[in-house]
Amino acid sequence: MNSIAPDLHLVDFSSTTPDALQSQVISAIDAANRFLDEMSADSKLSAEQALAEVMSFDHINLALDRSWGILSHLNSVMSSDEIRHVHHELLPKLSAYGTRVGQHQPLFSRYQTIVNDQAFFAALEPARARAIELALRSFELSGVALPKAEQETFAAIQSELSTLSATFSDHILDATQAYALPLEQGQLAGLTESGLALLADAGEQYKARELASGTLTQGQIDALPTPYYVASLNIPVYLAVMTHADDRNLRETLYHAYVTRASEFDAHTNAKGEALNNADIMGQILQLRAQKAKLLGFDNYAEVSLSTKMADSVVEVETFLRDLAAQATPAAKQDLAQLQKYAQAYGINDLQPWDSAYIAEKVKQSEFSLSQEEIRPYFPLPKVISGLFTIVERLYGIKVQEHSESVSRWHDDVHFYQLFDADDHLLGGFYFDLFARSGKRGGAWMSGFQSRYTYTEQDHQQLPVCFMVGNFTPALDGKPSLLTHDEVLTLFHEFGHGLHHLLTQVTVSDVAGVNGVEWDAVELPSQFMENWAWDAEGIALISSHVESGEPLPKDKLAALLAVKNFQSGMQTLRQIEFALFDLLIHAHTPALDYEGILATLNAVRDDIAIMQTPDYNRFANGFSHIFAGGYAAGYYSYKWAELLSADAFSKFEEEGIFNPTTGKAFRETILSVGGSFPAKTNFENFRGRSASIDALLRHSGFDNTKNDVAKNDVAKNDVAKANVQTTREVI
Repeated sequence: MNSIAPDLHLVDFSSTTPDALQSQVISAIDAANRFLDEMSADSKLSAEQALAEVMSFDHINLALDRSWGILSHLNSVMSSDEIRHVHHELLPKLSAYGTRVGQHQPLFSRYQTIVNDQAFFAALEPARARAIELALRSFELSGVALPKAEQETFAAIQSELSTLSATFSDHILDATQAYALPLEQGQLAGLTESGLALLADAGEQYKARELASGTLTQGQIDALPTPYYVASLNIPVYLAVMTHADDRNLRETLYHAYVTRASEFDAHTNAKGEALNNADIMGQILQLRAQKAKLLGFDNYAEVSLSTKMADSVVEVETFLRDLAAQATPAAKQDLAQLQKYAQAYGINDLQPWDSAYIAEKVKQSEFSLSQEEIRPYFPLPKVISGLFTIVERLYGIKVQEHSESVSRWHDDVHFYQLFDADDHLLGGFYFDLFARSGKRGGAWMSGFQSRYTYTEQDHQQLPVCFMVGNFTPALDGKPSLLTHDEVLTLFHEFGHGLHHLLTQVTVSDVAGVNGVEWDAVELPSQFMENWAWDAEGIALISSHVESGEPLPKDKLAALLAVKNFQSGMQTLRQIEFALFDLLIHAHTPALDYEGILATLNAVRDDIAIMQTPDYNRFANGFSHIFAGGYAAGYYSYKWAELLSADAFSKFEEEGIFNPTTGKAFRETILSVGGSFPAKTNFENFRGRSASIDALLRHSGFDNTKNDVAKNDVAKNDVAKANVQTTREVI
């Protein structure tokens, strides 16, 4: 149990270079292409022979999955000009290869041969059968049935989309890191001790960057005060200012900078002197996606996206979102009225978006006697991690053991762990990379780098390995990292994804872990895990004062639990606004240009939002989920999966939140099976029935609001129906 098992196939990051990875990717693509070149169009193959060739091809692709997975990961967490150059140079090659696979007739015919032999197909293990069904669907969505000329057009579209998405992401990272605002002493009022430490750390980074670029001399750097406070757009710093800074002008300045990143209002350039404006890129992406949809016989790209999800149609998703918005709006209006009332006490008669977090913090302090800064010392990261591991041990009978010093890592902040079953059987391994730093894209995500996989023909065993990444407040002033409760929730969320990947017992990699799971269900295990960070028993396990070790006082615990649904109405509407915007721009024909995108966003805001957004807000220009991630026409998945998550957790509420029998059932019906069965089937196997919206409304606090719509059984049933009429890639 103390050694590193070879089946983990861990990466030696110390000897991994961009050039070496480039060579490995090209070599892997070449090997796979040779296999395809040699594959005949033999129509007389048996189903057994066809399956053997399919499995052999899958095995050949392991080398590509590995080398490209490492490079993509490093481009996200340790971005540099060298890594970015290699990554982007390979994108067209990778896209061309992927398109060739998806349109390769002899390979496609192997899958058809397997399915057409009904007796043989029926005898396959469920995971293998499911993988074959999903592969056939993937062939169809890759244009396998298109005429040659249209296949070439499809390939060109795919290649261009991959390049545009990468550029979109680059622009956001560069724009975020380019912004720096040195502060005067008078602008620091209200900022907390931890906030000032973050600003001082940003100041040191600013000095180093300005010196390296030649903008400032060493003498000029030395003349600057110490500490030197600098505001940035890195999330921990940004939130510290927006939540606590008394200077309203400062909050507005920083807000303006954040919501105009990578837009026509952003004057920053990259290292090549190129503008970072994503406007034209967004229009190009939508046009190319629309062309792709038309080639495949769909009316719009939203239909393409939904063809692989639980939801059946654009109408179904839109109805779900608008019905939920109707139920959240009364609560949201109450939320807004509360903020407006308190804002007046601080001389703010026209509440604006840059005031919301600041006033919300004042409300928490007044109404709930809760300050995030007061509870932050009770959530030191080592304690939170230790408690998290205890929680999953009690739930699922698993054990976690750290092995950071014995493995190669890409940064000193990274930690590595092995996951064991109750009988000390190794299940997999995972890395934590949790702190914000230069060269790391924002947000938090889980990357299922390596899936559970067995290939008996070559005696190959592979255990799952994943990367879990965050941008939390780093350790400062010799103290461990102290988390806000929001950061705690994020850690639990990503660990939920990680467990989904690691606890799979499926050995067919295409449907192991998160692979093959419908995108609108993939957030179920992650959102589900957050519930234990909102439970008194769970909080007791993850909290103790960083200095005294004392538990979170009862009054602060009560306040934290009471604040769970604080502003939940406004937060729900915000998520629905994003989801509806995403759905509508991808359902629109003809494809929208930048002006059309902005017009749609404004129309959605007019329909959904209850607080006015400034005209200059260019949120869409930084919406990586849909323009550079896997959530195009799928951002609704967060709310869809939240319904499933709330209903699943309600079983634990009924039977005990640490009930090992219930935990075992969740592990066996949801986590262990991965994508080997439809998500609807997995959920119903766990819950014993179809999903219901009741738990979501209760968890959100909407069932207690004076809301006629929420009490309208017809509307409620419509939403429930939209979520259970279902059968049909993580952040």
